[in-house]
Amino acid sequence: MSDRSDPTTPTGAAETALEWVRDGMKIGLGTGRAASAFVEALGARVAEGLQVTGVPTSEATAALAGGLGIPLARLEEVASLDITFDGADEVDDRLDVIKGYGAAMVREKVVAASSDQLIILIGPEKLVRQLGQGGRLPIEVLPFGVSLVRSELAKLGLDADLRVDGRSQTLITDNGNWILDAKLDPPLDARALESAIVALPGVLGTGFFLGMADAVLIGSGTDVEIRRAPAR
Repeated sequence: MSDRSDPTTPTGAAETALEWVRDGMKIGLGTGRAASAFVEALGARVAEGLQVTGVPTSEATAALAGGLGIPLARLEEVASLDITFDGADEVDDRLDVIKGYGAAMVREKVVAASSDQLIILIGPEKLVRQLGQGGRLPIEVLPFGVSLVRSELAKLGLDADLRVDGRSQTLITDNGNWILDAKLDPPLDARALESAIVALPGVLGTGFFLGMADAVLIGSGTDVEIRRAPAR
């Protein structure tokens, strides 16, 4: 789950997101508070007879969805996904996104890239004028390569801290890897930075989701604003 403060649970956004769902769809299920709100709303519809198949992006989401009776499948068991619903930690005016405060961004990106559409659900506090205002970029790395990656990130001007869990132990992702949180100081060229980081041996992926979101639902209570990406 996201460890960033989230003063509003975007239940309105979750309900609005259900308007995209049709019977028989294969749906990517994201990770975090907003995504969980959607999964709970979807579970209520499934209980009423809606037939969908969900592909979860984390073990936590799988447990939540399974407990709500949503039929689940692994990504390799479906040819493609119709749509993915997920949250975000930052969203800018271009609908570029930073994710990964909940440590699931690599699976989330794989599922999103396997989908025809990606819908992001957030509260208004996640909107930023420039990516990086939250101060960090999550990067998933192989434990074997963490020393090299930190050294190479320093050459890019990025200090990076190894993320720990609530017991002050190294946080381990569902993939069995570690998370480095690189310190960001906007303004920055997110696309150039993403290219440089993912080229480093040992990096599995970053929290940058650039040009991926088709729409962002911004929920504040029951009020929901929909922002759609321009045609690409």
